[in-house]
Amino acid sequence: MSLSLIGIILLQAYYIKGAELNQRERFESNVKKTLANVSNAIESNELDGYFEMFQSLDSEKRVDTAVVSKLFTSLQNKSTNETINYTQIILEENYKLSSPLFDIGLDSIDIKNIIGSSSIEVFNNSDQSDKDIKRTPILNIVNSSRLSEAERNYFNKNLKTYVKTIPIYKRVSKQQIDSLLSKKLKENNVDIAYEFAIYSNDLSTKVHTDNFENHKLDTYKVPIFYDENNQSNYMLLVNFPEDRKFILSSISSMITLSVIFTLVILLTYTSALYQLLKQRKISEIKTDFINNMTHEFKTPIATINLALDAIRNPKIIDDKDKVLRYLNMIKEENKRMHAQVENVLRISKLEKNELNISKDKVDLHDLVEDALGHVELIVEDRQGYIKAHLGALKSTVLANETHFTNVIVNVLDNAIKYSPDAPKIDVYTENVGTNILLKIKDQGSGMSKAATKRVFEKFYREHTGNIHNVKGHGLGLAYVKRIVEDHQGYVSVESEKDKGSIFTIKLPLIS
Repeated sequence: MSLSLIGIILLQAYYIKGAELNQRERFESNVKKTLANVSNAIESNELDGYFEMFQSLDSEKRVDTAVVSKLFTSLQNKSTNETINYTQIILEENYKLSSPLFDIGLDSIDIKNIIGSSSIEVFNNSDQSDKDIKRTPILNIVNSSRLSEAERNYFNKNLKTYVKTIPIYKRVSKQQIDSLLSKKLKENNVDIAYEFAIYSNDLSTKVHTDNFENHKLDTYKVPIFYDENNQSNYMLLVNFPEDRKFILSSISSMITLSVIFTLVILLTYTSALYQLLKQRKISEIKTDFINNMTHEFKTPIATINLALDAIRNPKIIDDKDKVLRYLNMIKEENKRMHAQVENVLRISKLEKNELNISKDKVDLHDLVEDALGHVELIVEDRQGYIKAHLGALKSTVLANETHFTNVIVNVLDNAIKYSPDAPKIDVYTENVGTNILLKIKDQGSGMSKAATKRVFEKFYREHTGNIHNVKGHGLGLAYVKRIVEDHQGYVSVESEKDKGSIFTIKLPLIS
C-alpha cells in the first residue's frame, strides 16, 4: 500500500510537471510571436510616418525643379479594326528640405518625389473620316498615382540607411512600446505584468522600464530596427517577473484536484493504518486482559476445589469447625469472583447508560474516611501507611454514597497494588473556587507518559507481556472515570516511572 501510494503521488507529480512544461512552451511561443509582431509594428510605424510625410511634400513645399518624361505608343489591331493608344507621363519633382526636419548635421537634403500618370484609349477605325482628326475613343482608362510599390521599396531601403544614424530614444518611446506590447500580449492570451528594454550591442539604451533586469534565462528578445542590409544592432528585451505564477494558474484546477484526491487517498490510507495499529493494540490488551482474568479466577477456583476436596475427606466432614471454615473460604472466593464479574457488567451498563445512579447531599470527607477503613488493614499488613490530610473547609457534594465510596476505594486499591514495597499513601482535600479537589498520592512504581493517557480506558493495563505480578483486569479506573463524570466531575493523573502517581478528582460543591 505504501509503495502504491508513493507511486501514485510520483506519477501525479510527473504529469503535473509535464503539464507545466507544455504551458511554458505555449507561453514562450506566444511571447515570441508577440515580440515579433511588436518589432514589425514599431518598424512599420516609423517607415509609414516618413513615407506619409514625403507623400504630402507636394502640397506643403514649393517644387524647386520638375522634370517630365512622356511615353506614347500606338497599336493597330486589324482583326478588330481598332487603334490602341498608350500614353505614360512621369513627373519628377525635386525639393530641398532643411536639416532640422530630420535632426541631422547637414544644411539641407535633396528629396525627389515621383508621380506616374498613364492612359489607354481605344478607337474604332471605321468611324474615322479623312477630315476628322479628333476622334472620340470607345474606351478610355486613365490612372494617375504615385509609383507606390517600387517607390516605397526604394524609399524604405534608403530611409533605413538614414534613420540608423538617429539615436534610438528619438525613434521610439517607452509609451509606444508599452502600448503595443500590452495590446499584442492580450491578443495572444498573455495578460501578465512585464518589464522591457532596448539594448544596443548588449548595452542598455535610454528606452527601458524602471524595474527591468536582464536575466538571460528569463528574458525574451527579438531584433528591432533592421538596416538596409537586413542587419540590426538593437534588441527588444522583455521579461515577466511573475511568469511561473501565471503558468501555474493555467493548470491550477488540475493541481487542486490532484492535491484533493491525493489527500483523500492519504487520509484513507492513514485511517486504515491507524485502525490496523489500534486493532493490534486492542488485541494485545485483550490478550493481557484474558491472561490477567485467568490468573484472577485461577486462585479462587483452586481454593474452592481444595476446600471441596477437604470437606469430602471423611476425617474433615465430621469436624464442623473445619467444615464451616472451608465453606466460608468457598463463600469468600465465590464472592470475589462475583465482584469481578459485577465490575465487568457495571462498566458495560455505564457505557449503555443503563445504570441509574441516584445522588444525595453527602460530605466527601465522610466518604473518604469510609474508604480508608476498607483498605487500612491491607496497608498495615504490608507494613505501610495511609494518611489523610483533609484540609478542605467545604466538603458537601451531590453524590451517590455507594458508588463514590467504590471510586475512592478503587483508586486506593490501585495505589496499593502498584506499590512494590510498603505502601505509602497520602490523601488530600482542598477547596479551589466552587470545587473540591481530592488528591491521592502514592510512592509506588508509577507509569509511563503513554500509560497516563490511556489508564482510564476500559481493559487497558500497561503491557507487561506474560508477567502478572500485579492482579487486575483494567476495569477499576475505567469505572472511576465514568462515575466521576456522571457526577459532573473530572479525574486526572500525574505520574512518573518509579516515582509514584497522584490521582486528582475534582467535584463541584453544593451549598
